[in-house]
Amino acid sequence: MPMRGMFLGRFQPFHNGHLSVLETIREEVDRLLVVVGSSQYSHSFENPFTAGERVWMIEEALKAKDMSASIIPVPDIHRNSLWVSHVETFVPPFEVCYMNNPLPKRLFREAGYEIRTFDLVERDRFEATRIREMMRREDEGWRELVPVEVARVVDEVDGVQRLHDVTCSDSSQALDADFA
Repeated sequence: MPMRGMFLGRFQPFHNGHLSVLETIREEVDRLLVVVGSSQYSHSFENPFTAGERVWMIEEALKAKDMSASIIPVPDIHRNSLWVSHVETFVPPFEVCYMNNPLPKRLFREAGYEIRTFDLVERDRFEATRIREMMRREDEGWRELVPVEVARVVDEVDGVQRLHDVTCSDSSQALDADFA
């Protein structure tokens, strides 16, 4: 019987650690569902990219690896007891969830799903908060941590400048102008 697997993340941005996990999952399932969580958020340090931009990043990175997946944005509802049924209304049926985060693991396990965990690939390097901070500081090293296709999307949407803009304040802009 075909098995469908679901992988949930915010992908802010999609990085090489995510890609490595998806390559491993793809070997175990017939159909891969990638759920882009917190899809309603964008233009902040924690969530700089829109749902559409994140879908685009994932599509481009998977296409380059000759992989396919259904990529589905799902907004948060901030009611943990209803989260699983909320996700189920957005995605095709699936049998197994790939996740390490304790809260979603518990919620999906309580709903009767099989949970499979995975090894995090170089977690200290491939950590989205660190990558966003590097982007914000305009440290070009972030490019080594994401697929080339993701870097192209970030460039196309002016993501580095967006991160800078959404994290600076009026006073820091005034200081920047004073020293220009």
